[in-house]
Formats: sequence, structure tokens, C-alpha cells
Amino acid sequence: MTLHPKIDALTARIRDRSARTRGTYLERMRRAAEDGPRRAHLSCGNQAHAYAAMGEDKDRLAEHRAPNLGIVTAYNDMLSAHQPFERFPDLIRDAAREAGGTAQVAGGVPAMCDGVTQGQPGMELSLFSRDVIAMAAGVALSHNTFDAAAYLGVCDKIVPGLVIAAATFGHIPAVFMPAGPMTSGLPNDEKAKVRQRFAKGEIGRDELMRAEMKSYHGPGTCTFYGTANTNQMLMEFMGLHLPGASFVNPGTPLRDALTRAATARALAITALGNEYIPVAEVLDERAFVNGMVGLMATGGSTNLVLHLPAMARAAGILLEPQDFADISAVTPLMAKVYPNGLADVNHFHAAGGLAFMIGELLEAGLLHEDVQTIAGPGLERYTKEPTLREDALIWGDGPDHSRNDKILRPVGDPFQATGGLQDLSGNLGSGIMKVSAVAPDLHVVEAPARVFHDQEAVRQAFRAGEFTEDCVVVVRFQGPRANGMPELHALTPLLSVLLDRGLKVALVTDGRMSGASGKVPAALHVSPEAALGGPLAKLRDGDVIRVDAKAGRLEVLTDGALERDAASPDLSANGHGLGRELFELFRQCAGPATQGASPLLPSEGTS
Repeated sequence: MTLHPKIDALTARIRDRSARTRGTYLERMRRAAEDGPRRAHLSCGNQAHAYAAMGEDKDRLAEHRAPNLGIVTAYNDMLSAHQPFERFPDLIRDAAREAGGTAQVAGGVPAMCDGVTQGQPGMELSLFSRDVIAMAAGVALSHNTFDAAAYLGVCDKIVPGLVIAAATFGHIPAVFMPAGPMTSGLPNDEKAKVRQRFAKGEIGRDELMRAEMKSYHGPGTCTFYGTANTNQMLMEFMGLHLPGASFVNPGTPLRDALTRAATARALAITALGNEYIPVAEVLDERAFVNGMVGLMATGGSTNLVLHLPAMARAAGILLEPQDFADISAVTPLMAKVYPNGLADVNHFHAAGGLAFMIGELLEAGLLHEDVQTIAGPGLERYTKEPTLREDALIWGDGPDHSRNDKILRPVGDPFQATGGLQDLSGNLGSGIMKVSAVAPDLHVVEAPARVFHDQEAVRQAFRAGEFTEDCVVVVRFQGPRANGMPELHALTPLLSVLLDRGLKVALVTDGRMSGASGKVPAALHVSPEAALGGPLAKLRDGDVIRVDAKAGRLEVLTDGALERDAASPDLSANGHGLGRELFELFRQCAGPATQGASPLLPSEGTS
């Protein structure tokens, strides 16, 4: 299990680059931890307020000898993925009492559903909701009465926001408790075909609605491999879940047993016991490298290329776009889950899932085994699978082979030799492309540009029948400073129709497309963004653009194109309506996409 030399060198590069910021962070966490459990330092009045509603747990809390777990929950019943969390606090409180501790809901954080806001103005709040979540979790834990934190979150911005908060409170343990995916419904490829037929005008809204309701049909995470399920993968690869917890369906005995076990584990690793594991020790450069390897091996969401640098910065670790490219170059693509294939995450889990994948990657030296995790030292623990045997939760050996090689393959026989994401750079800036679902003949598109300032203008051009030739659709002024960097997933059905007509089409944008970007070659997160005068702001219709995923290039080939003045459209409409007026400060302060686009974290290191 010798570490791959390129993974070793990359990790050393990140460690050296982050030496100052990581050192400062760890010293801050050491000082925060040195006073021991915090409740003992609160006044009697402070404590009385904190315990007033705790009933039978009051005495145990006041004695300070039993650990107290703070629950930070993203529960709402508008997100299918988060609805199961409604009953988690009672389950956690009961499990905490059994383990000799206590648990309190410290606070809630917002959790918006990108599936509801896709193509709508509310999507312009989506990315910045990550930073609001981090802040809200900070408020929850600021009461300083908790010896560990349990984070209940699953979806797109929620998990990254909670990780940022966990790193900020890195002197206490942090355990992430997932809810699991919904059971399989209408196959994702069938749903996609219905969407395309609707985009063509072949069917009406009633038929579209029936298909969507059959696909998104019950509690749990959406079953395609988008950002939410990429988050869950990441939490296992980074050691923040219990092993095997990610893809167990909600409402099952095994799901409840894992939640109870996670509660007991959180209480066992506080500073009050003999196995203290502050999350600052879990979230080191090796954990983030492991997370990036998992992202590439699974062909995960492009959103995590945006979130991981922000998450890392909160722990004093500096990631750069080249890090992702270098990891992709040595990491094989081992999974095919929709939109990269026909299977959903339930099928992936049944085929061997993360336990098989982690075992294979460890054996190939592509993961750091010598990491700290919430389950204890060593990533080898995450090759185990949880099962219930006579109501007892046990971990046994995970699968040593794939049960379906159309979904999951070993390192030695992957779907492709390199990872599912490709870094792009050139005279148009830097960006990222999810190539795992894109046909090989579309990895290079060179064609005239069609330039738009929002996705509605693209829709109108499509309806008017304007797309009749190969083209590169440029949708600019969609970055964090312009309008909060919304996902442009509503363009996927339209552009897919053009591909089905035999046209070679690519998308270039300073916005996002999510983990559901599918078969459209899309250069995303282009930075510098157009709103800051980036090269995209200088393009005009007809400029020849080359999007080359093979060579990792993103270029305009038209002479003189970048010598023009930058376009400066009226973006005032992005500043009001549906709460957007409340986020003006976030838009003004957002960092570049290459560093996580956060308004909270310094763009040049962590002080």
C-alpha cells in the first residue's frame, strides 16, 4: 500500500503552500481547546438559560461530567433529502442518554433546494447560502456549551457550509450524520428523455409533470450523482461519516442504527474522554487530497471544485486549480452513475459502493491511509460495511469485487484512465469541465460563439430556431460578483436537443452547471468572471472559440478579440426580488471561483 509518488508530491506541495495559514489555524484551535470543556467556565446564570428546557437531562448537564452534543440541523420538509432529519433530534437525544451523555439542538441552518430554484431568480441566492449556513452554524455553536457537534445536512451548499463551520469550531469533534437517498423511482435516463421531448414541444406539461413526480417521489436524496450525493461520498473519503453511512436509505432500521452509533461515537471522542479527536485533526491536507481523489474516481459534481477550496481555507489549507488537474491525471474513473451512466446511487451502493472503491484506491496507493477519522485512525476502516445482526450494528469486510462492472469497476480496469473532471485554461481564463458523461467526439469543440447575458436569452433563441450550426454558447455575467453564480442547469435539455440534432455544441460560462451537467461539454466557473472585466466580457457573436478537454485548453482564436473593451451590461435587475437585495454585500465581497467564491474567507490565505 505504498503511496503513489504523484499523490505524495501533490500532498507535500499543498502542505508547503499552506504552512503559514495551517500553522496559524492549528495554533488558534490549540488555544480554543486548552481550557477543556467550556460549560464549566460559564456563569450559573448562563448555564441556567442553556439547561432550562432540558427536563430529565438538567442535572447531568449541570454536573459537567457527561459530554453534551450540539445538534446543528438543516431540517426542513421542503427538501426531500432533509425531511428525514425531522425525527433525528429525538433519536439522537435518546442515543446520547444511553451513552451517558446529553444532546441539544443548538440551532438550525437554512437549506434551499436547487431543484426548486433551477432557472428561477431564487437560484441567485444558492451559492451564497453556503456561507449563510456556515454563519448560522457559527451562531448555533457560539453558546459554548457543547463538547462535540453533530451536523445534519446532505445537499448542495449545505454540507460545504457545515464543513466550513466545523473547521471554524475545529477544537471540538464533528460528526456528520446523513439521511440517505430516496429509493429508486423513474430511471434518470427516462426522465431526461421526457425533458428533451418537452423542450422540443412534443409533449405537454402534464406528461412532464408526471415523469418528474415519478422520479422525485419520496423522502431522501435525489438518486442521480449530483452535488448532494457527491457530498455524501466526500464525507466518507474525508472521514467525517461513520464507514458505510452515506447511501443507506432513510427510514430503515440500519439507517437508525447508524444514527445512534454516530451519536455514541461523537460523545466518545470529546475532550472529556480518552479518545479526543477534534475535527481540526481530521481536516488536514491528506483528508482534502483523499476527497479530491474520490471526486475524480466517481466523476462527481463540478460544484465540489468550487466548494473544496472554500472548505479547505476554513481549515487553513490552500487548494489551487492545478491540484485538481494533477489528481485527475492519475486517478481512474471507476464509476458510472447518472448522468455519467444509467445507474443511480442505489445501484452503485449495491454494486459495492464506497467500501469497494476506497479499498481499491488504497491498494493502488491513490489514497492516504494514515489519516485521522471520526471512527479512529486509518482510512482502512472505510473498506468495511455496516450490517444489522440480531439488532446489533456490526462492521464486516466490504466487497472485494464489483457486483456490476457496468456501474463500478476496479482500478485496474476503469471506465477511463483519468478522472471525471478536467481543468481548462487559456486566453479566456481558467475553468472546469465534467468529462465523464461527455461523448469522446465532443471533448474538443471549435466553433463560432453565440454570446448571451442570461439563460432566458438562450431559451428565446432556441425557441426562435436560431441554433442551426455548430456553436459555442457563451453565457456570461453569471459569476459570483455579477449575480451570485447560479446553476444554469435549465439549459441542459435545450443544448442536449441540439446535440441530438447532430450539431457540435459546447457551453462556456462563468456560472455553474451542477453535478447534473450531463452530456453537454461545458466549460464552467470561468475565471476571471465577466463582471470583473474578464476575457468573456470581450467576446462577440462569431468569435471562434476552442473548448478542448483533451489538451485542457479554453481559447478564443479570433485575432484581436481580447483587445476590445469589455461589455458592461446593466445588471441592476440581479440586485432585488426574492431576497436578492439582502445579498448585495456578498456579491461585492465574493472571492474568485478558483478560490471558492466565498465572501467570508480571505482570497489570499487564512490569517
